[in-house]
This record gives sequence, structure tokens and C-alpha cells, in this order.
Amino acid sequence: MDSLLALETNVNLFLQSLGDWLSTPLQGISLLATEYFFIFIIPLIYWCIDSITGLRMAFMLVTSGVFNSFFKMIFHSPRPFWFDGRVKSLSQEISFGLPSGHSQNAASLYGMMAASIKKKVITILLIFIVFLVGLSRLYLGMHFVRDVLAGWLIGAILVVLYMAVEKPVSRWLSTKTIGLQILLSFLFSIVLILIGVAGQSTSLHWQMPQAWVDTAIQTGGAVPDPFNINDVITLAGVAFGFTTGYALWIKKFGIPKVRGSALKRFARFFVGIIGVVIIYLGLKMVFPEEPLILGYTLRYIRYTLMSLWVSFFAPYLFIKMNLDH
Repeated sequence: MDSLLALETNVNLFLQSLGDWLSTPLQGISLLATEYFFIFIIPLIYWCIDSITGLRMAFMLVTSGVFNSFFKMIFHSPRPFWFDGRVKSLSQEISFGLPSGHSQNAASLYGMMAASIKKKVITILLIFIVFLVGLSRLYLGMHFVRDVLAGWLIGAILVVLYMAVEKPVSRWLSTKTIGLQILLSFLFSIVLILIGVAGQSTSLHWQMPQAWVDTAIQTGGAVPDPFNINDVITLAGVAFGFTTGYALWIKKFGIPKVRGSALKRFARFFVGIIGVVIIYLGLKMVFPEEPLILGYTLRYIRYTLMSLWVSFFAPYLFIKMNLDH
């Protein structure tokens, strides 16, 4: 394995040899596939462009993110800047490398967007973005080629699976009471947490090579902390809040439809995103992170409330403010 990683490292070294001028633009490209970027973009799509596409992307965000964390903890694969001191660390990551989370997010979320919009020009543009995201992760020293390819593959599989089961699952859920739908939403979020915990538990007796930690520090990278499940808790809260809010909206108002002038859509996003920021920053300042179990619980609650705001309370406020049409 080490010989294969050494071979793949040559790709990272070649890309970084092209010059430091690529660092800033490729860091910007990389941001297009972060979970926190999508937490702001999904509301924009949900409120102002197409609610169904926004819902699909929210579902893809949580499933892709949790499974990515699980696979990373199963494979224990290093990042290039852990493995070879010649590779510069041009970003900050603490998790394992395989599969690439950015590449998987890009393939799954932009793939879902392409599958929903179904316009050739947009599909080509989104594929190009997915490619650039993967390339950026190689240049930044965050991933080997195998990590990027695995991320793309898993992301594409998730899109195909979602599109295959969406209609039958939606029909089945529509026959259930709102109380049962909310319960199922909660249980789904708990399953996501259990997947993350399962990834942790498979590695209880695995010891990270000290050389990886030393090399990461030597290259200026973040100290590895690959079994941290903060992101899993975050995504579980997003899953519960978003799906619960959507179910409540369907019960009260029917399938959400995006209408209104460009000005009203901009106003919706401006008002709504202020609420997102208030909930995110306000509760972060108030909620403690320790002890760990309490911190995890409050993180889950914070992201649940934020996602409920996106999928139910903000759209309800838009009605009251006459911004819904």
C-alpha cells in the first residue's frame, strides 16, 4: 500500500509544482463543496428557486456526509501531507483521507441538482465544477487520487439510489400520520448518529502511526483528529429539522412552491438567512460544548432548530410578510 501511495503522491507534487498562484483560486473552488457552504446554498434554492430540489439536496447533504465519515473511519487512510513531508498542506483537515468528502459532496449534491434540473448546459457546468473540486483537493495536498475517485463514485451511487427510491418512499410516507412522520424523521437522524458511532467503534484498538501526526505538523497541517463525530451530530440535526419542517409544511399548506418576483425572492433570502445566522451564532454562544454528551445534544438541537427555520418557520414568516408570491 505504501508503494502505491508513494506513486500517487507524485500527482500531488506535480500539481503543487505548477505554482503557488493556484492556491487561492483552488481554495475557493474547494469551498464550493463544504457542508457549511451548502447549509447556506440549500436555503437559497429551497426558498428562491425550487423547493423540491432544495429538499433533495438537503437529504443528500446529510446522507453523503455521514457515510463519508463512516467510510473514512473504516479505511484509516492517510492524507498526502500526513504521508509525505514534501506535500504542502494548503488547507486544514483533521479526518482520514479516503474517500474525499469534498469530492463526494460535489458529486452527490451537484449531481442531485443536475438530476433535478435536467438541462444539458447546467449539467455540463455542474460536472465541470465537480471535476474542479476533485482537482483542488489534489493540489491542496488533502487527498490522493484514489480518495477523489472514491468520493465521486460514492456520490454518484447515492444520487442514483435516491432517485430510484424517492417516489415509492414518498407515496408510503404520505399514507402515515404527521406524528408518525415526525417520529420516523427522528429515528432516521438517530440512525445517522449510530452510523457515525459504528465507524468509531470499529477502530477502538487501531493506533494511528505517530509518523503521520509528526509529518502533518511538519508540513503545517492540522493535527489529525480522525474520530471526531461533530459533523455527524450536525448532519443528524439537519436531517431531523429539515424533514420535520417539510412534513409539517405539507400537512398545513401542501407541496411548497416557489413563486414571486426576483425582488421578493431576494427579500426572502435576505430575511431568511438573517434567521439562520441568528440561530447558528446565537445558540453557539449560549450552548456549551462540554461535557461531551451535553455538547453533542445541544449541537443536535441547534442544527435541528436551524433546519426547522429553513423548512418551516422562515417560509411561514414569508407568508406573513407577503413575500410568498
